[in-house]
Amino acid sequence: MSEEVEAIKKLIAFKKRLEKRAEKLESELKELQAMLETVNSMLLAKGFKRAEIAKAPSTAEALPPKEEIAQPFPPPTESKEIIPLKTDTGELLAKLYVGEDFLRVVIAEGKDFNVNTPPFTQFLVERVLTKMQERDSELVRTGQLTPEKIFSYNIVREGDQIREISIRNFDADRLRELKSSIRWTLAKMYEKMKNPS
Repeated sequence: MSEEVEAIKKLIAFKKRLEKRAEKLESELKELQAMLETVNSMLLAKGFKRAEIAKAPSTAEALPPKEEIAQPFPPPTESKEIIPLKTDTGELLAKLYVGEDFLRVVIAEGKDFNVNTPPFTQFLVERVLTKMQERDSELVRTGQLTPEKIFSYNIVREGDQIREISIRNFDADRLRELKSSIRWTLAKMYEKMKNPS
């Protein structure tokens, strides 16, 4: 009889440990969901909509005005450095306005780069910008980065035409990578514009 009582006591103790662990996990899940909501609302506030790039609207009216999308980013006049992005032959593609914690890529006048022209979405958006954002999201998840420091970007368009790319939260290494990736992408798109197959 005493062995049975002992077994029941052990089961009760084990049950209590399981209940405590379940409570702790529930609490942790609630915290993670709250953090995820914060990150989502920050991304929306900065105008980030991944689906907006993949499914470009056919008319300019389908998008809010340019100023409304780009609002969270300071105007180019507040930049510390202006870097022209040119082709090998010296044709101006865009200007990079680099500020304290922002980067704006303003497409040159007369350059109608279409969001659907390769390698814009396949390379620049998916392999460069989205990957940087995913790496930061992982750092936020592991507690190595705060949500407000996450890499974010916004593509300002008029219909299918890219007008500007605004980027926040990057370091010197990322700036170098962004500069070369954006220049290479625009140069390839310009070649396709000049020589449509």
